[in-house]
Formats: sequence, C-alpha cells, structure tokens
Amino acid sequence: MARKLVERTLPAREYMVLVAKTGEEALEIFKERHPGMIITDWLMPDLSGIDLCQRIRSEAAGTGTYIIMLTGISDKAQLVKALQAGADDYLIKPFHAEELLARAGVGRRTVELHREIEAKNHLLEQLALTDSLTGLSNRRAIEEWVVRQWSGATRHGFPIWAVMADLDHFKSINDTHGHRAGDQVIKKFAELLKDNMRQSDMCARVGGEEFLVILTHVEREGALVFAERIRELFANYQFEWESGPAHVTCSFGIAGPPCGQTPDFEQLVVRADAALYAAKRLGRNRVELIPEGPRSEAKALP
Repeated sequence: MARKLVERTLPAREYMVLVAKTGEEALEIFKERHPGMIITDWLMPDLSGIDLCQRIRSEAAGTGTYIIMLTGISDKAQLVKALQAGADDYLIKPFHAEELLARAGVGRRTVELHREIEAKNHLLEQLALTDSLTGLSNRRAIEEWVVRQWSGATRHGFPIWAVMADLDHFKSINDTHGHRAGDQVIKKFAELLKDNMRQSDMCARVGGEEFLVILTHVEREGALVFAERIRELFANYQFEWESGPAHVTCSFGIAGPPCGQTPDFEQLVVRADAALYAAKRLGRNRVELIPEGPRSEAKALP
C-alpha cells in the first residue's frame, strides 16, 4: 500500500519511479540505474531501511543519491539512527501526499545542485589539465598520463619514446608579425600533432613554443618517421599574414630510455631535451635522436 501511494503521489511528468519490493531488489536496481533519489521503508522483508542506507553509502560513496526514509517509528533516537546510517530525510507514516511531494522536491533540488557542482568540478579539472590556446594537454596532464603508461612499459616491456619539439625562431615571429600571428603558428602546429596522434600516444604543450609527445608501442624507426612527418608537414605549410606568405619550421629531439637502466620519465625528457638542443645547434628544422645507449650522442636523421 505504501509503495502504491508513493508511486501515485509522484507525478510522472517530474519523476520516473522504479519500484522494488525488497531491499536486495532495490540494490540491484540502484547498481543498474543509479537513481538520484531513493524513498525506502524502514521495515522490509529482507534488509531494513537502515541496512539499505548503509550499503548504498558504503558501496556508492560520492554518488549524491538523496535518501528519504519512510517509517512508522516516531522515537527521536531511532530517527537519529536513520540519519546517521545515511538517510537525508525521513517521513513518518501515515504521511500526507503533499508533504511527500514537498520533501521529494527538496531532494530533487539537492540532487540537481550536486550534479551541477559535479559538472563544474569536472570542467575545472579539465581546464586545469588543458592548454587554453591549443586545446592540447598541459605538462601536468601528460605527467599524470605518463605515470600510468610508465608502469605498463616497465611491466610489459613495450617501447616508450619522448619527442620534444620547439618552433624555430619563434620570438622573431612575434616581433615581426605580432602575437596574433604567433598564436596562429602555435595552434597550427598543435593541430598537426592532434591529427597525427594514435590513441596510445599523447601530446602536450609544455612551454610557450615547446611541445612534448610521448609515443608508446613503437620502435625507433617509427618514432623517427612520426617526427619527420610532422616536421615536413609544418615546414611546407604556408601562413598568410599581412606582410605576405611565410613558412615556419620546427626542430625535434627524440629519446628512449637508456639500455640496461630502470626507466625514468624525467631522465627520458632530459635526454629528449638534449637531442632537441643538438637539432638547434646543427641548423634547426631537423630531427635528432639519442639512441637507447646510456652515453650515446645525438644522432641526426639521415
């Protein structure tokens, strides 16, 4: 009778009601559908309302589900026990339909507020991990991603490479053509990276005109081919500015983990940085690779 009364009281245009006859059945529905609100009786054939609250709060912490307990018990100590178990509100039977509607309305607004906060927090988290100009990941994001990949590379032994890229003579672009042109160059390079990435790889903007790419499950030649393809595509792209058409180039440094040593991400990036500086010294617009050997010199791409 109580189930029917609750179901008929909540208007179908505002609520989609899922009905469970037992606590275990309610838990199954909760796991499958994750409803925003639960209205449960205190006494049920198997679990009590207290048990149900405790199970949901322990197994689905942080879901923001709003729980209303229906009970014929008016003893304050028992009602406090229900709240301590995880109920957000209670309603003493027999209840008026208007009061149930009012309390359900409070629950719905609470759930909607919780979801709004969750969405905003997710957006803030994404913004904290994203470069605003290019939409690429930032240094913090790629470092967090690499932690997971690094453990896999260590356990399963698949190759992992760091590719550092730096736009050539970028300061002169800003000085000659303006910062808007500089932003255009950075965004175009980021676009080329995104268009040529695999799902198993990741790229990030880690400085003003500096980018870091992590390649996984690829051998030495594959890393070289990737960097050379981006270098060629970018060098051949023609920018149209007020001062006339122009081409911009980029230098690349590639490094893999040293042979016979425990892989270390920071060490890998330092080695890629060294290869990048070698590319700059040797004339820019080129790809340099430090092989896996522990004391290897940078090697030019033929």
